[in-house]
Amino acid sequence: MSAVIPSGQICLSIHGKTVAEVLRVAQAHGHDADLIEIRLDLLAAPEVVPFTEGLTMPLLFTNRPTWEGGAWQGLEGDRVALLLEAVRAGASYVDIELRAPGESLFQIMEATGACDCATIVSWHDFAETPETDQLLGILAEMADSGADIGKIVTTAHDYADTLRVLGLQLAARELGFPLACFSMGKAGQISRAATLSLGGVLTYGAADRGACTAPGQLGVAELRALQEMLR
Repeated sequence: MSAVIPSGQICLSIHGKTVAEVLRVAQAHGHDADLIEIRLDLLAAPEVVPFTEGLTMPLLFTNRPTWEGGAWQGLEGDRVALLLEAVRAGASYVDIELRAPGESLFQIMEATGACDCATIVSWHDFAETPETDQLLGILAEMADSGADIGKIVTTAHDYADTLRVLGLQLAARELGFPLACFSMGKAGQISRAATLSLGGVLTYGAADRGACTAPGQLGVAELRALQEMLR
């Protein structure tokens, strides 16, 4: 794998039903971000090429299944086929879930291993934040999976939950493994900005707070302002 993994990136995640709508938001708000996430599972008719041909910024393609909090309800083979198309079309990143079938993980990593596209292996908990031992086990599994980047996102109910997640950055540094980790929910909002100052590879923001793709998400302009302030 020859892809370079920079740290401290802000990703614009777009919630849109049509290709035209997503392109409009990307063009209007992409300047505040370092890359753009295309949520194929949220599109009524998922396509890849209009984005790779219509946008010049680095693109991350995600096709999140319902069992991981997304909207994709189709066949697993069709889901992965869209991600493989994104790799071939020049995506900078693709996201595949740690809990995905082994064959799905293998196909994605085989494809990205032959080009400059990086694989993000992700894990989400939309209900709570597990204890530290479980989180460290998930991190170790990601590091052993062949992923280029790990992404661990939990739901925070208080500050202790948020601190447990952010603590993973130290463990990731000791492993030499690029990690994005933060918490959803109001209690976790601070982690979305703080992770960038703690060695996190990237964080996700919306065009504005009314267009969030996850609970507690901040706007990309807010994240950029916070990042500059913390610097």
